[in-house]
Amino acid sequence: MFLEKSHFSCYDNLVVKARNKPNIVRIIMIKTIFQNKRPTLSFEVFPPKKEGEFTTVYDTLDTLSRLNPDFISVTYGAGGSKSKQTVEIASYIANQLHIESLAHLTCVGFTSDDLFEVCDTLKNSGIINVLALRGDRPQFMSDQQFNNREFLYASEMISFLKKYTSFDIGAACYPEKHYEADSKDSDLFHLKEKVTNGADFLISQLFFNNQCFYDLKEQASSVGIHVPICAGIMPITSSKQLGTTISLSGSSVPKKLADLIANYGDNAYDMRKAGIEFAISQILDLIKHDVDGIHIYTMNKPDIASEIVAGISSYL
Repeated sequence: MFLEKSHFSCYDNLVVKARNKPNIVRIIMIKTIFQNKRPTLSFEVFPPKKEGEFTTVYDTLDTLSRLNPDFISVTYGAGGSKSKQTVEIASYIANQLHIESLAHLTCVGFTSDDLFEVCDTLKNSGIINVLALRGDRPQFMSDQQFNNREFLYASEMISFLKKYTSFDIGAACYPEKHYEADSKDSDLFHLKEKVTNGADFLISQLFFNNQCFYDLKEQASSVGIHVPICAGIMPITSSKQLGTTISLSGSSVPKKLADLIANYGDNAYDMRKAGIEFAISQILDLIKHDVDGIHIYTMNKPDIASEIVAGISSYL
């Protein structure tokens, strides 16, 4: 099915109601939230890997909802894996919790027909905010399939979404550059492409050195990027988690965090406490520097998110 913008016109006339009123459809574009509030507070969750654990994500969301986030994002498996779960979770956030949901979309493995179908499903579920990502290559994808994919980059999918849908579109940015980028300049060039093609706001990859984020904001502004940029924060609560996180994100480890791991890494309780305190300190410094938004990668651990929010709520 070919989606025209007129298919989404029903959203224009929806009445926005307070979050605590049940059975009322509440649809707000995230870019509108940024126009009325900064800094924003948001969370990321992911569909559980095992089907038997799927219901636990709803308990996680119920707890997170009580922290009054401005929106919650839901990750999307590469090549469309777990796409049904992503839609179900995003729909629960929007329609049951009455919180704006941000559904991730990864273009690796997608054809335009696939994307039309997913967009139609999201629209019918009352979801109008998406985070457009290239995504990682699925293990099942051959070299030929990967090299001949229809959407090579997130910027191409953003252009497609802008042309054929009325979604509010977010995109990713990288304080220390994408690990595949040749240089920071080339990474900034591609970031500019995303915004030029229609990205309404940006969410950063996780980082531990705030100066990297401040440098990114300054560089982005210098090339004409003026959309809101959320800072992605992941609390490190175990030494093992840090190793996995660094290997996946390529983020550098400042001396303060390295010392923290050295001092507390062998004690689970102290490491957890110190990791949460580090994240709170990071966020408070970002708020002091007028960050547009704080996006916490919760790893589906609402207790940790709750402790962080308790430490920053009076500054939001």
